[in-house]
Amino acid sequence: MRRRFGMLLLLVLATTLAATAALAADDPKQRQDLAAVIALQGLPCGEVVSYVVKGDNDYVASCKDGNRYRVFVNPEGRVVVQKQ
Repeated sequence: MRRRFGMLLLLVLATTLAATAALAADDPKQRQDLAAVIALQGLPCGEVVSYVVKGDNDYVASCKDGNRYRVFVNPEGRVVVQKQ
């Protein structure tokens, strides 16, 4: 019985962590910020519909018009936007 409870607790914890990560990856404010950075670089996008976090300050943004951009901070501290 104790082993089952431990496995159930582990399952609930893993599910909660996965759900939290999924929700964090769909932050509307982050999508707006990425769209603004892309627009400031003069690249077409309009609206970021989704993004994937690749690392610290490293994202791949998918735009409503079908374009995809990698937005990251380079070692010199500058924001770089690369078309994917």
